[in-house]
Amino acid sequence: MNTKLLTECQLCGHKCGVNRLAGQRGICQAGITPMVASACLHHGEEPVISGQLGSGTIFFTHCVLRCVFCQNYEISQAEKGAEASTEQLVEMMLALQRDGAHNINLVSPTQYGWQLKTALVEAKRAGLFLPVVYNTGGYDSLDLLLELSGLIDIYLPDLKYFNDERAARYSGGENYLAVATAGIREMHRQVGDIKLDQQGLAQKGVLVRHLVLPNNLADTKPALHFLRELSPKIWLSLMAQYIPQYRASEYPEINRQLLPEEYNPLLDYASELGLENVFIQDLNSAGQFLPDFSQTQPFNPANNQIGT
Repeated sequence: MNTKLLTECQLCGHKCGVNRLAGQRGICQAGITPMVASACLHHGEEPVISGQLGSGTIFFTHCVLRCVFCQNYEISQAEKGAEASTEQLVEMMLALQRDGAHNINLVSPTQYGWQLKTALVEAKRAGLFLPVVYNTGGYDSLDLLLELSGLIDIYLPDLKYFNDERAARYSGGENYLAVATAGIREMHRQVGDIKLDQQGLAQKGVLVRHLVLPNNLADTKPALHFLRELSPKIWLSLMAQYIPQYRASEYPEINRQLLPEEYNPLLDYASELGLENVFIQDLNSAGQFLPDFSQTQPFNPANNQIGT
């Protein structure tokens, strides 16, 4: 395994070069030992991920991005959680499998990608047979994704923006467009389009999430065009759940919820492009997806799934 990914940290698009093995912390502020905020059965993902029994979700503390509207800011921007050794991570995965999870869903994994490779290898040796979901903000380095090749069954990346200036302003992600598009291409090269089992659950493939922002500040149309060019059969979650959180009030242009006249035409555009595998959302669902990481189950299981 390439230790340079940690000794000169190259896990994400920042490539800040700190020596994580020596205890240094970079932009993400993550230490060498993975920190877990929650491990639970999560029913709020897309239907092909959550199914009826839930996705075996492990939420990691810290994040390589700094989204000013982050709904998970309790754990992404603060050190809320507990350190977990490789052995503990393996047991979390196996426990979720025993609890009936449809898959193992690693949320915000990038800053611990090197460590997770070891944990996944050990978990599979110990009897993990569920599909592994890599649920990422889309700012992973190609070096990391190549290291993970063969261990990840389902990639669930965000394509947050199609504009570097806005990515830097709202998420602190320099050169985001090049990093995210190269990463999604590599993910698709590894696992292809979504493949379902007889129950309609994803077993392999890429499902891209795109959160529509007020005033079209995510540049949704060119993002959809990119995905259509990548594959006409690409699976997409076109999300309308934006709600101002964290520091969004400091940015007046995004300090409100999405309007129907901003979201609905994008559904038409996706159809015009020939994108058929698209999950959509009700604009009234925004508040249903806000977590409370002080609870054992951060999300209300009664709330709707991300797409329909």
